Amino acid sequence: MSRKNLNIGLFGFGCVGYGLYEVLQKTPGLKANIKRICIKDKNKQRQIPSEHFTFDKDEILFDEEINTVVELIDDADAAFEIVKAALQNGKAVVTANKKMIAEHFAELLQLQRQHNVPLLYEAACCASIPIIRNLEEYYDNDLLESIEGIVNGSTNYILTKTAEENISYEEALKDAQQKGYAETNPVLDTGGFDAKYKLLILIAHAFGVITKPEEIYNLGIDKLGELELNYAREKGLKIKLVAYSEKTENGKINAFVLPKFVHKNDKLFSVDDVFNGIKTKSYFSDTQFFSGKGAGAYPTASAVVSDISALSYDYRYEYKKLNQIETLASDATIILKVFLRHDLEYGHEFKRYFEEINECYLNYESGFIVGTISLKHLKEIAGRKNAATSIVLFEIVKRDGIPTAIGETVKRKHLGRLSNLVSN
Repeated sequence: MSRKNLNIGLFGFGCVGYGLYEVLQKTPGLKANIKRICIKDKNKQRQIPSEHFTFDKDEILFDEEINTVVELIDDADAAFEIVKAALQNGKAVVTANKKMIAEHFAELLQLQRQHNVPLLYEAACCASIPIIRNLEEYYDNDLLESIEGIVNGSTNYILTKTAEENISYEEALKDAQQKGYAETNPVLDTGGFDAKYKLLILIAHAFGVITKPEEIYNLGIDKLGELELNYAREKGLKIKLVAYSEKTENGKINAFVLPKFVHKNDKLFSVDDVFNGIKTKSYFSDTQFFSGKGAGAYPTASAVVSDISALSYDYRYEYKKLNQIETLASDATIILKVFLRHDLEYGHEFKRYFEEINECYLNYESGFIVGTISLKHLKEIAGRKNAATSIVLFEIVKRDGIPTAIGETVKRKHLGRLSNLVSN
């Protein structure tokens, strides 16, 4: 298959943009050339000559020689306008902006179809881990059971510090900010929003479900305290911020982002620092594991380069799974075993939300409850503004009202389907 030349218009020249520029200089076989770079700050010193830059986006969007736009800016609203205009002008697009994609997924899909141009965004999810293309090309929707992982490097660095150095969440956050892994206002990461945007994209490619950010529940690590951190240390567990989605036996999709206690036998236990880790589980291949750096200029740039390389061979996402009819499950049917830390005055009140209580503890200031509770009631507790709560997941107990063990009848159904495929 012949490879076509790509003339690129690049938006943004921060760490990732410069990383992309350097990588492309070292890969001449890619046949991709950055013709023009659009930037906003006229006074900032750049590492390359000024003739490469423009301050007018239309010099890229309406340049007929530019056939590919790479968008690497922080502003999600501005990014959407750039991507929308590029697609409308018949240009292929590569982006790393997960918030923009999550908030406009349906419209971006329509624009691709309407103007017959591809939009690729591998770098938007797990930087150096090629998870989207694997979900697109490798996993059949009917056979894929779940996808679970650590998809935010900033929070994983913070949680690694609390586990390895026996320090508080506040101390670990401060260290992450000093090293540039967390922003001055880190809530996008620590509140679980970044992980939710990535999960929304993964769900579309894993199960064919297009949803909206407000339909996926996210709870971050920003309320973690000493009780749950000490509990994890005493039990030999680690706390990780986990994005999770799965397909139930009834064809519903469970999806949420929660802090989770991870056992040493779990593949995610060893995913530390700014690394990401993704587990997929399917009926016949069982569990598969992907790991790689989830943050930084070069890991993200490597994913962008991979998409650029794919475009040179006219690759595009086919979205074959969108023909499925799966929908998100009701919060009331998802039953979880959790650790709930609470202020002293709320302990008795919160107990009534639990279906079963396995463990309780109280001191002079606060306490915790370990037990099973629906996601619906969990959200009610977490939403109480005057109650200082923290929630960490152990495991899912029921999915769509069905206990977690996969029935042998389901296994036989898929074995029968596979036998028919082989015999035919």
